[in-house]
Amino acid sequence: MAVERLEVVILGAGIAGCALAYHLARRSVGPTVLYDPRTPAAGATGRAAGVVTEQLWNEWDVAVTRAARAEYAELVARHEPSAFTVNGFVRWTADPSAARVLSDATERLRGWGVEVRRVERSELEGWVPWGRFNDVAGAIFTPSDAVVTPSTLAEIYTDEARAAGVEVEIGSPFHGLKRSDGAWALEAGSRTFRAHQVVVAAGAWSKRLLASVGHPLPLAPYRTQAATLRPAGAGPEVFPSVHDIDLDVYVRPEGNGRILAGDGTELVEVDPDRTPSGGDERFLGHLAETFASRFPGWADAELVRAWSGVCTSTPDRRPLVGPVPGAEGLVALVGFNGFGVMRAGGVAQRLATVLAAGEGSGRELQLIAPVLPGRFPPGTPAVAPRPGFTLEGGDAPRF
Repeated sequence: MAVERLEVVILGAGIAGCALAYHLARRSVGPTVLYDPRTPAAGATGRAAGVVTEQLWNEWDVAVTRAARAEYAELVARHEPSAFTVNGFVRWTADPSAARVLSDATERLRGWGVEVRRVERSELEGWVPWGRFNDVAGAIFTPSDAVVTPSTLAEIYTDEARAAGVEVEIGSPFHGLKRSDGAWALEAGSRTFRAHQVVVAAGAWSKRLLASVGHPLPLAPYRTQAATLRPAGAGPEVFPSVHDIDLDVYVRPEGNGRILAGDGTELVEVDPDRTPSGGDERFLGHLAETFASRFPGWADAELVRAWSGVCTSTPDRRPLVGPVPGAEGLVALVGFNGFGVMRAGGVAQRLATVLAAGEGSGRELQLIAPVLPGRFPPGTPAVAPRPGFTLEGGDAPRF
């Protein structure tokens, strides 16, 4: 095998890995290779819903997602404008106790600079006339939120990175990763890449890969499902993305008279190589029941297709981003808990700044301090996945 010496190898061409390649090139960090044994966005990115909302957990999350949204808007404006639409995001509950938590969250989000307001049933009825909202106890709306086409963004990042000098190695078989003679060696196809730093951005496959090099992290791959449907009646092409907290179902406009609906999250760890790629009857039955009760105007919608993807959870539902403790040159970009598309652009900006700083990155590490892998002691076990959009009470409500 030919041996090629590099500065960075990125393992995984999902939206996070592609965005990182783009930002490393912009910072003249190189030579860099973006590698994936499949095609860009072939994993969770290509199956993501593409909802980008600032209704998140803390100020760091909001800042990262806001940066990602701004970058997505700028990129698609130059390449594929239809891949980004500002449509707003509305979330509601019929539970009075959950409504109080929503109200508290509104004030917290405003404190972080999020444009958010409480909305009345009449507004919901105007935005989603095919819905039924007579029992809604509380709802909040963020008008600046958007929907994106994740696979298109991954392709744009890849093309821009390649044009800036990043080598994109796609489709060659993965043979192994190991630490050898002070560098990381990736064997793929007939080539061996030796790099000072390797970034593991392999999504659901990251857990196995990190364990294989002796540096496991507490990750749990889990299955989630979604479906595209075509309602029988004509409706507005653009409406706010909606999320019923109690039923844990979200719906967003998909274009061409279609809608995209989820969340078919399964709260058990799975093997990403043995997980069905289609939707199952239980998930589709849940959607049918939800539409009958909450969206009766969509009850007769035609199923276009249903699919599943594998996301990766962490014990505290924050990603693992940055240097892996005790492993020189090993960097994680994993564990987005189903929110990888929302965060990818903003997280990649920050991680690229850290990697560009090299050994003197102490100050730059503060950019990713809340998500550094070292917050978990060695041997911390993975925990059962928890759904990404469910509202929880307590000191830090999560959506």
